[in-house]
Amino acid sequence: MRTAVVVGAGTAGLAAAGALSRSGWRVTLLERAERIAAPPTAVVLWPNGMRALQSLDPDGGWTAIASALPDGGVRRPDGQWLVTPRARAGAGPAPAVAHLEDVHDALMAGLGDVEIRTGFDALRIRTGLRTRPSVSDGRTTVEADLLVGADGIDSRVRAAVAPESVAVGSGFAAWQAVIPGFRVPRPAEDRCVGGETLGAGYRFVAMPLGEHAAGRGGVYWVATAAGAARPESPSTQLTLLRRWFAGWHEPVGELLAATRPEDLVPQGVRELRPLPRAYGFPAGPGGVVLIGDAAHAMPHHLGQGACLAFEDAATLRSVVAEAEPGAELNAAVEAYSRMRRPRTATVVRQNRRMSAVVQARGRLALRARDAALNHMRPRMLARSLDPVHDWTPPE
Repeated sequence: MRTAVVVGAGTAGLAAAGALSRSGWRVTLLERAERIAAPPTAVVLWPNGMRALQSLDPDGGWTAIASALPDGGVRRPDGQWLVTPRARAGAGPAPAVAHLEDVHDALMAGLGDVEIRTGFDALRIRTGLRTRPSVSDGRTTVEADLLVGADGIDSRVRAAVAPESVAVGSGFAAWQAVIPGFRVPRPAEDRCVGGETLGAGYRFVAMPLGEHAAGRGGVYWVATAAGAARPESPSTQLTLLRRWFAGWHEPVGELLAATRPEDLVPQGVRELRPLPRAYGFPAGPGGVVLIGDAAHAMPHHLGQGACLAFEDAATLRSVVAEAEPGAELNAAVEAYSRMRRPRTATVVRQNRRMSAVVQARGRLALRARDAALNHMRPRMLARSLDPVHDWTPPE
């Protein structure tokens, strides 16, 4: 029987492990932590991500756990519109937002007959022309025909096969939180809770989660600020956020006031530079592939991190579905790289352009940014992201 080992049990690893298991592979899932758990945040499912999930597991109930994401527009801190909200037009799945706990639960339910080993720290990765790839924690070695590196931005699998690609700081820090429904401030009748606000090096995005999110609804927000990750306690960082965003239009202040320190998920934002030269590396009768942040970690300006990971899993499942160990599987590993590397490079370039907009600072830069956004029709703005969102699963 064909065997696969997946390193990392985040969203990318869970999606890949379940997809391979349902395709007839015997899968072992390795996780460094002692238990598999989702961070208390949320995820945006753009049309490409939703299509990937539905192709991976048509019975996953994805539409039941996600809420449609209204277009709240883009504003300045004083409330002036830069891009006015617009009604959605066109066919196909709408952008949605889901609590990450709900997504994890659905992915776990779809694992099937997957062997899970927690507390497994992948210390050594071995690849060779004549031997099956393997991973070891110093005590136990696990071999397989296919090794899937889904172990995040600090991937040890990537370090073994593509050491030229390293994680570097993106120049800003981020904070995320989910406010449960019972603590969400009631908005005025003429005000939408969701939307994006851009300041001088600061950004605040809010998204209503609807009634599905982990059984309690609520609002998911993300704030970013120029600089490195903060070393202070969550309580002190929340105080700083309230100070930095003081005077911004509502509901920014109201949402920060309703946030508790235990809700806050701070992070330094990093990215891979350069991207790995390939995402598939033939080895022995199979090979090694990289998916998710191990392959293409980037800032979350486009909200595409999880969506690309689901695309990776769907593509991998497609190319290896019928491949047998040997020349067929070697070729499938290379085909996966050819299909995914150009696609993710395009999204990374789009993301870097968006980063320049989001991180604009200085009077002249802000005037240029605001003027460009203010004169760009919403339809044109949406069309510029069509190459990102228009992906469809391979046959």
